[in-house]
Amino acid sequence: MDIGSLLLGLAGLAWLAALGAVALVVFNSARGRQFKGGVSIIIGAVVAALALTGVSSGLVFIDPEDRGVVISALSPTGYRAASLGPGLHLIVPFAERVQTYTISRQTYTMSNATSEGAVEGDDSVRARTKDGQEVLIDASVIYAADPTHIVELHIAWQDRYEDDVVRPLSRGIVRDMASQYGVEQIVSSERALLEDQITQELAVKLLDNDLILVDFILRDIHFSDEYAAAVEQKQIAEQQAQQAAFVVEQRRQEAEQARVTAQGQADAAIIAAQGRAQATVLQAQAEAQSLALIGDALKDNPDVLTFRYIDKLAPNVQVMYLPAGQPVILPLPTPTVPDVPDVAPTSTAPISPTVETTTP
Repeated sequence: MDIGSLLLGLAGLAWLAALGAVALVVFNSARGRQFKGGVSIIIGAVVAALALTGVSSGLVFIDPEDRGVVISALSPTGYRAASLGPGLHLIVPFAERVQTYTISRQTYTMSNATSEGAVEGDDSVRARTKDGQEVLIDASVIYAADPTHIVELHIAWQDRYEDDVVRPLSRGIVRDMASQYGVEQIVSSERALLEDQITQELAVKLLDNDLILVDFILRDIHFSDEYAAAVEQKQIAEQQAQQAAFVVEQRRQEAEQARVTAQGQADAAIIAAQGRAQATVLQAQAEAQSLALIGDALKDNPDVLTFRYIDKLAPNVQVMYLPAGQPVILPLPTPTVPDVPDVAPTSTAPISPTVETTTP
């Protein structure tokens, strides 16, 4: 309770005391008795009540979140040029009064939800996009009265600025800005830009009307049922197309992987064949060099061939075939005569080794 209210309460008690004194005087007079000092009490009570009422009417306390506009019958303009700030102020009783305005932040919401916005029912902003589609936009405007222009706000709008300024300006600007974009831009890439443009334009318009825009919030965007169904079908088709493209890309990668694998195998086969060919060439070259060395050695020492021939013969050869007309170059192995029983031999011819010659 501020001091003005306290004084006003005391003034009320003084008036009650004056009325009580008057009632006592009348009651005693009706009974033929005198109420000594009654008139003085009545006069004192009335004077005190008038004084307290005047003082309480002349004292005004302004809260920190408010500003006061002094409506004055003593001013040629009908008001004081400066508003009253927070604290206790003195005005002329019965000639001046104070109209207070809050400078706290206020929120005006426009929504399609029944009980969410400032207006009951669907209060979302209906707008047409550049491509002719209808969209429903939910938004909130956070604003405050300009504390340096409270008097001007009172003169221009009084307490009607929310319904007569904030609401129509915000709805009109939202419609104008939405008409500059296509519906797909509003709901996707250009939504933030749309919100920024609305904020800038609305801030200028509110400031021209002694209001400060704190923030503009683009809460939600709705579509008609027909367009929502079309968007859903389009999204389904796009998802199916993306899935098909993914499958094609997967098949392409698999084919590329198979091609690379086959190419690697072919390259490996070629490298292996080249290696074998090089090994064959090297082996042939080595054999040719070996034969050349052997040929050179045989030219100087032909008996080496005979030695190699003898060295390769098996040690238990019983029959040898020699070219016709060639001398025996190896001693024939001595045959062993097996033990025979004591019986008369059927032949007395000696056993000798056999050497067959063939004509080449």
